[in-house]
Formats: sequence, C-alpha cells, structure tokens
Amino acid sequence: MFSCCGVMGSQYFPARSVLFQKQLSGVTYRVPALIYLPRSSRFLAFCEERLMPADAQAHLLVIRKGVFHKNYVEWNDMQVLSTAQLHGHRSMNPCPVYDEFTGKIFLFFIAVLGHTSESYQLITGKNVTRLCFVSSSDQGDTWSSVTDLTKTVIGDTIKEWATFAVGPGHGTQLKSGRLIIPAYAYHIDCRHCFGRKCKTSSHSFCFYSDTHGNVWHFGEALAAPESVECQMVSVDEEDGLNILYCNARSTSGCRVQAVSFNNGAVFHDGQLVQKLVEPRNGCHGSVIGFPAPLYQLGQSQHSLRQSIYRTIAALMSPQNFLPPTWVVYTHPTWLNGRRDLGVYLSLLPRDPDSWSGPWVIYDGPSAYSDLAYIEVMSADAPPLTLFACLFENGTRTAYDEISFCIFTLYELINNLPPNNYRDRELKKRRRVWQRCCVC
Repeated sequence: MFSCCGVMGSQYFPARSVLFQKQLSGVTYRVPALIYLPRSSRFLAFCEERLMPADAQAHLLVIRKGVFHKNYVEWNDMQVLSTAQLHGHRSMNPCPVYDEFTGKIFLFFIAVLGHTSESYQLITGKNVTRLCFVSSSDQGDTWSSVTDLTKTVIGDTIKEWATFAVGPGHGTQLKSGRLIIPAYAYHIDCRHCFGRKCKTSSHSFCFYSDTHGNVWHFGEALAAPESVECQMVSVDEEDGLNILYCNARSTSGCRVQAVSFNNGAVFHDGQLVQKLVEPRNGCHGSVIGFPAPLYQLGQSQHSLRQSIYRTIAALMSPQNFLPPTWVVYTHPTWLNGRRDLGVYLSLLPRDPDSWSGPWVIYDGPSAYSDLAYIEVMSADAPPLTLFACLFENGTRTAYDEISFCIFTLYELINNLPPNNYRDRELKKRRRVWQRCCVC
C-alpha cells in the first residue's frame, strides 16, 4: 500500500483505504485510534460508532484488525467491542496503549452517562464521566470485561473536574516500562461565579502505570495556556536527555506543547506553537516519535534533504549516542475550518519553531487523525521507516468516513516545503561535530 500513491494535479497523495463509512441510517464513525503490534504485524483501528454525528449520540466502540504484508494491509470486517461499555453509558475516546514487555493491550475510554453532553457538564459542573479500560492478551482477538478506574484512580478529585477525557488516539510506553495515557480535564475554577454557570479551565495531563497496568496514577496538569485533547511522545535528545513531549489542542489559534522531565508526573508551562495552526474551536491532532535515520534513504535534488541524511550519519556514528527522536504530526491545515489534512516534521520537538510542513495528504474536509510508526527490517537493505495514519475525511463533511494510509519517511521529506530554520540547525550541529572530531 505504501508503494502506491495517487496524484491529483501537482499534489502527491498516499493511497488510502476506507475502513469506516457513514451509513444511510445516520450511523456515523468518528474519533479514530490506531496502534501497530510488531509481534503479529497487525494494525488495530478503533473508533466510536455514533447513532448520529453529534457527540451526545456516541454509542459503542468498534474495531477493525489489519495484517501488514509489507506492501499491503489485509483488513478483517468491523467488530463491536461489546465489553467496552458500562450499562447506561456511552463509550467514547478510544485510547489504546501496547505494553511491549508483556504483550498486553490496554484500551482506555470514557463512559458518559446516557446522552449527557459535554457542554451540560461544563455549565453545571456535574461530572457524569467514568474512566474505563478493557485489555487483550492475544493481540486484540479477545477482550476482557470492563474495569472502571474512576473511584480508585481519580477518587475525590473527580469533584473538582466538570468533566474529563482520555486521548483520543494512542498512548505510549517509555523505556522504563511506564505506560502513558494522555488525558485532559476541565477544572472547576468557580462553581457559582455567574449565578448559574460554572466557570472552568481545560488542562492536559496523563494517567500512568509503572506496574504494567496493575496500578494507575495521574500526574499534574499543564498550567497556562489552556490545553485539551493531547498526545505524548518519549523524546531522546542529542545530549542523551530523555523528555516526555506533549502536543495539545487549544482554542488559541495554534497548538500548545509542553515537556516533562520526570516521565509525566509534572509538565513545565506550555508554549504556543505558532507554526501549527488551529481552526477557531481547535481540532484533535496526532504525534508519533521515531529514531532519526542513520542511513542514506536516497538521493534528492533538494540540498536540505541531502543535509539531513549526511548530518545525522556524521553526528551519530562516531559518538555512539542513541539517535535523537524526530516527531511527526498530523492535523488539518486550514485556519477557518477542518480541511486538508497535513503532515509536519520536527527534528527538535522541544523547540516550537522547529516544525516544517505541511505536506497535505488529503485534499478536502478532514478532522481527527491518529498515527503509528512501523520499522520494516530487511536482510539485504537498511530498515524502512513507515508511518500509518487513520483519519476522518469526506467530500461533503469531514465525518463521512475514516480512512487509512501508509507513507514512508522518504515520501514525507520529499514532499515537505523548504525550511530554512531546520537547514540552519543541521548545519550548526555539523560544525559542532567537526570541532569535536578535531579535538
């Protein structure tokens, strides 16, 4: 699949497969989540099944499983996750995380009472949302009964939140084994400020487990600016430092990012990322990290792309450092609506000015997305870096269907617009390395 691309005009688009499609009855599929399981070469694609497009009409969670055959993905039929629900509640915001140590998958989600809307919870301060998960020990073939963590993990803090949610989209696992579930909550700042309305502020944070999912805790929330739906990436930097990077939705006209130096327990104050624009009410976006390539991916006419490969190879080989983490991000690219899904790349994710892009991979209405990273090993060739993207899209609205596509790192770099900042940074680091070699 990743080897075939469609061309529309001068644009270059990855080939895509439609996995979930709106029905004539009004049943709609929204909020995609994607993980890749290396042990079984399997993708798990999740989303919400809604009776109608509105959030309050969410119903169940569904899944499609796909086997990756290196040049295409073979998808099974859609299945309902029948255990991923609480009686009288609707299941929303699928957020899977894979424990590479145990081979166990945790699918977190929120369960919201009846058809109670988020806006009602925010206005009244009456939180009717529960924190739940189901798990699978057989690569997604069967799933456990539901576990409600609200009382044991959140406890009395729930009274301080008008509502909350996880993800949506994938969680992550750190090298220590800690499992990270991105989340956000609307903190009640003033319950009776205007007589009737409850005043809230939204803040991202994470739930985490150091016991392979047996016990869960949550960390402190990001302070200002306000942040909502988020995803997190474990980032290795060139000096050997490891940080947890958070990229979050906001209503500030651009994304918010923050970093944690203690694996998500505390995040430093957030920064606005002016290069990553948001429509007026914001939109969910996805981030995925991967090790910078240490090999030549191919020649390109653009000197910037050549410098990426030369510089990384020169920087890494003599010093025996772990390769630094690069980050890919997907999000609609328009300021005035959810349209034209774009892919961005950062070589220095802690720096808000380091983002380059976008490469638009879908031309038209598009909204939520989720990314997965795949490394394809070969006996007679360097590893091939691939990315899979599960995203909402359509021709009339962004919620007509949910599609899946795969593209290579080379395709991404080859289709990114020039970025002088990135070029300068790479040249600067190459000069530093050359001085070190002389010494």
